[in-house]
Order: sequence, then C-alpha cells, then structure tokens
Amino acid sequence: MMCSCFFLSLPILPQHRDTQETLAVLERLDLDTEKPTEEELARKFGYEDDYLKGTVSWWQHMKPQMWSLFDEPYSSNAAKIIGVISVFFICVSILSFCLKTHPDMRVPVIRNITVKTANGSTAWVLDKTQTNAHVAFFYIECVCNAWFTFEILVRFISSPNKCEFVTSSVNIIDYIATLSFYVDLVLQRFASHLENADILEFFSIIRIMRLFKLTRHSSGLKILIQTFRASAKELTLLVFFLVLGIVIFASLVYYAERIQANPHNDFNSIPLGLWWALVTMTTVGYGDMAPKTYIGMFVGALCALAGVLTIALPVPVIVSNFAMYYSHTQARAKLPKKRRRVLPVEQPRQPRTAGQGGGIGMPGSGPMARRMNQVKTKDLGPKIGKFFVCFVPSTSAIAIWCALSPF
Repeated sequence: MMCSCFFLSLPILPQHRDTQETLAVLERLDLDTEKPTEEELARKFGYEDDYLKGTVSWWQHMKPQMWSLFDEPYSSNAAKIIGVISVFFICVSILSFCLKTHPDMRVPVIRNITVKTANGSTAWVLDKTQTNAHVAFFYIECVCNAWFTFEILVRFISSPNKCEFVTSSVNIIDYIATLSFYVDLVLQRFASHLENADILEFFSIIRIMRLFKLTRHSSGLKILIQTFRASAKELTLLVFFLVLGIVIFASLVYYAERIQANPHNDFNSIPLGLWWALVTMTTVGYGDMAPKTYIGMFVGALCALAGVLTIALPVPVIVSNFAMYYSHTQARAKLPKKRRRVLPVEQPRQPRTAGQGGGIGMPGSGPMARRMNQVKTKDLGPKIGKFFVCFVPSTSAIAIWCALSPF
C-alpha cells in the first residue's frame, strides 16, 4: 500500500499527457488496432441510418469487407493473403524493372544494310543499332500491372471516402506508376519512330516509387515517415544551415584558390565550388575537386569541420523521435487490443482558490470525503500492484498503461 501511494505521488502528469498524444498519433497510423464494431463500420462508410433501421443492403455489407481485404492487411487471414500477393507483385515489378537494364538481359536489334564494295558490287552487312529488353519482361509487367489496376479499382470502389482516397500521396504514386505503363505502351505503338522517343522511357522511373506502397504492410515504414513529419522543423533547420555553409565555403574556396599561383585550379566558378562544398560538408568527398593552395586547404578543413557539426546537431533529435515512436509501438503491441483505445487528453485542472472548496460542508472536504478517498485508494491498490508486476520493467509500457487507464 505504501508503494502504491508513493507511485501515485510521482509527477507523471506531463509524461502521461505526452504519452497520450503519442498514442493518438499511433492510433491514426492504424497499427494493428482492434477490429471495429459493425456500428463503427456503418458510421465510417456512411450507412449508419440504414444500420439503425435494420435495412442494410448486401452492397453495404460487402463494401467494408472488400475495403478490409485490400487496404487493411492485418484485419483477417484473407487480408494477410491479399497483402502477401500485393507485396509479391511489387517486388516482382521492381525486380523486373531493374533486371531488364542489364546487358545480359537485353536482345540486340540487328539490321541488314546493303553496301557497295570497291569493285562496284553490292554486299550485305549486319549492323547492331540498339538493344531492347527481353520480351519476357514485357509479359511480367503486363501481369503485374493487371494486378495493380485491379487493386486500385477495388480499393477505389470500396473506399469510404473517395476524395481522401484520390488525394492520398501513396495512392497518387500508385495510379501514376500504373498509368505510366499504359502510356509507355501507347508511345511504343504510335511514337516509336520519333528521334527522342527513348527519352520518354525516363519517366517510367516513377514505377520504382511503388516501394512506398509497402507502408501499408510495414509498421516500421509508417513510423519512419511519421518521424520525418514530427521532425520537419529539425530537417528544415538542417537544410538551412547546410545551404548557408555551402554558399559561404564555395565563395571562400573560389577566391582562396585565386590568391596564389595555381595552374591546376579546379574552381573556375562559384557554382563549381557549390558542388565541392556540398560533397565536403556531407562528408562524402568524391575527390573530383580539391584545393591546391594552402589557403584553399585551410578553407577545406573548416568546411569539413563545419559540415560535421551542422549534420551532427539536429540528428539526435530525429533519432530520439524515432526511438520514442518505436518504443511506444512495441509497448503498445504487448497490450491487449481492447486496451489500445486512447482516451482524450485531459486538460490540466485549475488550482482551487480558498473560496472554491475545502470548507466545512463543501463537496470534496470533511471526514466523509477523506473516507471516500481512502476507499478509492484501497480499490486502486490491487490494480497498481498488478501494474508493478507486469509493466515496471519497461518505462514505455508504464507510460502507456497510465495513459490508457480509465481511472
């Protein structure tokens, strides 16, 4: 009992509120949450009135099931199978896109050219003009894009909010990547005779962005993206200081290399110095450009040190945000699904003045109130004891248990 009272006296209110806010973010990410009830599904898909009246049609009953199958991979075993199939086609599509550029996977295009020899006769010469990907890759892409098209149509038809579905960033990448395949087919059929038709193939690189579709199947990617969103200020600050340092050191090294005699000067302009400063401050150091004078070497040393400090300062904040979301996700996964619902964040109570309570006959004071508080404390004793036994080894689980506790 003394242990429970001591724990209740700890100042955990700020941690409690921060944990509730973090859990609210994880709740919006929909990381393996509890399966919604039929009433919640009716409210989400907009047929709540029909559900209350008991006149739910077969389509209204089928629509949430279709949405769960194709958009919520952890909702059922069938949804997990659909998710595995989707990930399989994504991996096959990316692998096919990469392998078809390998020289051993391409077929040369041979032309038979008629030429005249020195004695005036004609001869035929085989000329290799270009190489094309093997025809097997075309059929693989046809099968993969047929699945992607079917998946987009089913998810769009069964989506509870069409506008939100269309404006989602992951969905935009999905249907642009799928549309690029059909545009490529049309261009190969009707625009293959153009001289710059090969440049249009560059836009097919959007298909590699399908990797972002894996965020629906991986909680780690969702946490990573949420970390970048929560660290937007730190990332902006990092980019600002990098740009500032790049401009300063590019100008310095340009004029430093011109002070002394330098016949092999690599810095003929400040824009070239910008590339050198970027590579140096990010500690990449390609070595394609390097200062030759002593003053330029001194500027290069300052640029490298400034780059290390500039990058090292905001990075711990980003890492701590990722560790916070990841630890809360792991502790939240250990809780039963029925305990994962997040209660609203409580507003801090205003301090009571002398006239707002504490007097005789007022609510919350007197022997009766003290006795009721003792009864509540006794009721909380077993719960807190169970809490100590189960969750004390993990501080994240302690904070989550406090944030989700209904008392």
